[in-house]
Amino acid sequence: MNPDLDLSIERVIHAPRMAVWDAWTDPASLAQWWIPAPALCRVDRLEVRPGGAFVTRMSEDGVTFAPHVDACFLLVDELERLVFTNTVDSGWRPANPDPVTMTAEITLRDHVDGTDYRIIVRHGDPAARKHHAELGFAEGWGTVADQLARFAENTR
Repeated sequence: MNPDLDLSIERVIHAPRMAVWDAWTDPASLAQWWIPAPALCRVDRLEVRPGGAFVTRMSEDGVTFAPHVDACFLLVDELERLVFTNTVDSGWRPANPDPVTMTAEITLRDHVDGTDYRIIVRHGDPAARKHHAELGFAEGWGTVADQLARFAENTR
């Protein structure tokens, strides 16, 4: 991790790695925790393979859904790691999404209490990292990690 370019979140999730993996890779499960509540998530495409699409939408009212993520998986190591970027959209076109371009790496490792869950979000320059931090990276991604933990812990 490069502290000038990257932001990270770490949690121990009290659930088996398979439960956390399934929460990430099953569209119905992902929709339950991927966006900070009370906003709602709709998963339009979740093709968990290198080059596969990752497209979600969000709604404050449950009726109108706005774009949230339009990304592409770069790497998928089953039960261990997912890497996606929004610098390439789900159609493999170069993208410059608001509010920030990024590549996210999610790693899962066995832990005595369940799963060691880590996210590193990489940015292209220090200004983008700073902007993402100022937008509330720690709060937003932290809330989502907590929601994932609750979801995985309750589904095992």
